[in-house]
Amino acid sequence: MHDTDDTATHWVFGYGSLIWNPGFAHVSAQQGLLRGAHRSLSIVSHHHRGTVERPGLVFGLTRGGSCRGMVFEVADADWKDVYAYLQDREQVTAVYRDVQRPVRLADGRTVSALAFLVDERHEQFAGQLSLDQQLAMVRSGVGLSGRNIDYVLNTARHLRELGIRDRQLMALADLLAGDAAAVA
Repeated sequence: MHDTDDTATHWVFGYGSLIWNPGFAHVSAQQGLLRGAHRSLSIVSHHHRGTVERPGLVFGLTRGGSCRGMVFEVADADWKDVYAYLQDREQVTAVYRDVQRPVRLADGRTVSALAFLVDERHEQFAGQLSLDQQLAMVRSGVGLSGRNIDYVLNTARHLRELGIRDRQLMALADLLAGDAAAVA
């Protein structure tokens, strides 16, 4: 194992919007594999992609399986600001547990990366929803960061561009893209 010196840099694992909109300074980025959790559209959003009256759905890392995403290397000098930014962005309602997890990088190294896992005891954890339930919530959700449909389609598009397969997300995205085409 070729671990990096954790005092020199820090790592952040992105599996949803962090893939296409990290919003923080980083010195490198590459694909990575996190084992023990999978990407799921399982967080009820009352802030970024929905409201209390019309909730949306956002991604979380849920126990079991594995997840491919992007891993961002952050310089130690930037870490304090990046960590504060991520807390403000990801922990609006404390629905995630921020933890360090081993992530296998595309270049073969394994690093310890900050990852945001779902707190399955949190009231906003929706659990496993049917495709129809996901469609209904994503179609109607709009929050401070925009339309829920855009969030899901952007994530699906970027995963496709990266060659990352996520069958459940792609099935949902195909149905949502059909909605978008019908409106155009």
